[in-house]
Amino acid sequence: MSGPVAREGVRLVVAIGGNALLGPASPATAEAQFVNALETATPLVELIAAGCGLVITHGNGPQVGAALLRSELAAAHAYPLPYDCCVAATQGEIGYVLQYALWRKMQQAGLRTPVVTVITQVRVDPHDPAFSRPTKPVGPFYTCERAEELRRERGYVFVQVGTQGLRRVVPSPVPREIVEVRAIRACLDEGLVVIAAGGGGVPVFGDHDVTKGVEAVIDKDLTSALLAVQVGAPILAIVTTEDRVFLDHGTSRARPLDRLTSAEARRHLDAGQFPEGNMGPKVQAALLFLEQGGREVIVTDRAHLVRAIEGRAGTHIGPGSRALLS
Repeated sequence: MSGPVAREGVRLVVAIGGNALLGPASPATAEAQFVNALETATPLVELIAAGCGLVITHGNGPQVGAALLRSELAAAHAYPLPYDCCVAATQGEIGYVLQYALWRKMQQAGLRTPVVTVITQVRVDPHDPAFSRPTKPVGPFYTCERAEELRRERGYVFVQVGTQGLRRVVPSPVPREIVEVRAIRACLDEGLVVIAAGGGGVPVFGDHDVTKGVEAVIDKDLTSALLAVQVGAPILAIVTTEDRVFLDHGTSRARPLDRLTSAEARRHLDAGQFPEGNMGPKVQAALLFLEQGGREVIVTDRAHLVRAIEGRAGTHIGPGSRALLS
């Protein structure tokens, strides 16, 4: 498939990272988010102009970390926000920033496509093994004294991170269901662009207990894969800092992959080619999507997104592709 017209009308889920708006190279300011959002919006508006039905998901690592730090610093003056509320708050924050950027770019392109942000809950299983093994670091670093206070007062779990101090860890359960999926589908059916499942979604149980939230981190790419399946999107695009997936990444033997079958991706994943803190979760999400009937996963960076959707860039993972080393 090549050219935007070939993908006209196709439904896409595009997963962008929180670092795309506020990463290590950016100053930690609201203004920096708006500037970066305008750059992120440019290829997205090209896809909208080409007639693609678009769902945008996003990470929230830097933003939720800042929200937790604000909550901690203001604890003497305002009620602390639990982690799930911080996820919901950053869904609203990032959704607004992206909506504004898309609106600005669509004005320049003469488009009037409505954009909506859906605060998204994701059901997780309370018996997921992750709840007995919290591993995902969140929030600021703490001194031993403050960490001990939080252990006693709130039951937090901490790990030592190098010489920087103690950091809280929370569970990372598997997403099971997108609670607002019918609302998201309805928006897509009406021709709206939807921003959803930010930060992997707000984790919830199905027990209707409103006295507590679920303080956990759901992997953003796994949630994006599940959402793509549930809205019937045949293509999942994962936007990273690299233009393609590499074997032996970071070494002198690094080799970019243009095309990869799901079996090849699984073999390389099992061989340790895709580390947990880097490409591993993205390949796992790709495999989940393809196993559930998805047609194609595209991994690329922001600059090559449109060309990748057209089949002219990026790494394409699918059940029937042959791997090509370029």
